[in-house]
Amino acid sequence: MTDAASKPDLGRFGVFGRGVTPAQAKDIEALGYGAVWVGGSPPAELAWVEPLLEATTTLQVATGIVNIWTAAAEPVAQSFRRIDKAYPGRFLLGIGVGHPEAHTEYRKPYDALAEYLQQLDEYGVPANRRVVAALGPRVLKLSAERAAGAHPYLTTPEHTAGARELIGPSAFLAPEHKAVLTTDAAKARTVGRRALDIYFQLANYRNNWKRLGFTDEEVTKPGSDRLVDAVVAYGTPEAIAARLKEHLDAGADHVPVQVLTRDDNLVPALAQLAGPLGLG
Repeated sequence: MTDAASKPDLGRFGVFGRGVTPAQAKDIEALGYGAVWVGGSPPAELAWVEPLLEATTTLQVATGIVNIWTAAAEPVAQSFRRIDKAYPGRFLLGIGVGHPEAHTEYRKPYDALAEYLQQLDEYGVPANRRVVAALGPRVLKLSAERAAGAHPYLTTPEHTAGARELIGPSAFLAPEHKAVLTTDAAKARTVGRRALDIYFQLANYRNNWKRLGFTDEEVTKPGSDRLVDAVVAYGTPEAIAARLKEHLDAGADHVPVQVLTRDDNLVPALAQLAGPLGLG
């Protein structure tokens, strides 16, 4: 759907979080990160986006993700048009199907996602300003055909390489990766497992990990050390940066970094990573 000229440009690295404040967004921008990705399943009225954009000048904001089962396409599109009019080119709409375990209405997710994208077309959301949460081959291909590209979550550089091969060079690819700023492997794995806890219950993540070569036992709670180490980077800031850059080497355009730390420690942690990531 996109070409090289219209592909979103969010810089090499962004920040994935759930409660980023306007003041933090301003600091994140000053550190050189190109975007803030806000997780969860927000309601269709995306009123929280404008304060983040108002507090900054170049930072982009993306949703990771709006859930198609809980946020209807028309009001989401209204929110997009309102935000894009006030802050042109600074809002990227991320959408996805969520998880069958969480939604009783979950039926034929691929078809529902394709229909939702068609509705976004009709309601005036440009394809190059939306991305799709995608893990498996079919949805990855859909993300390239009907949107700017894909926003995979909880994956590895190996997944990124495979995704790039599937979606082609012109589609946008922004895989999230978690990080813990500690050189203590046991501590990092404890923090990582806490963050991964819910995902061991979700079939789409378990299935994706198995496609990447992990066994049934490894993807069963509490997860193997090998799995945790694959999806949660830790070590010195330089070691973490090197791991995150593996996604870029594998074909990612942009990597949203989710630092697993207290909210009040987010900006200091990101500051430690900024230099090794080549930001500033």
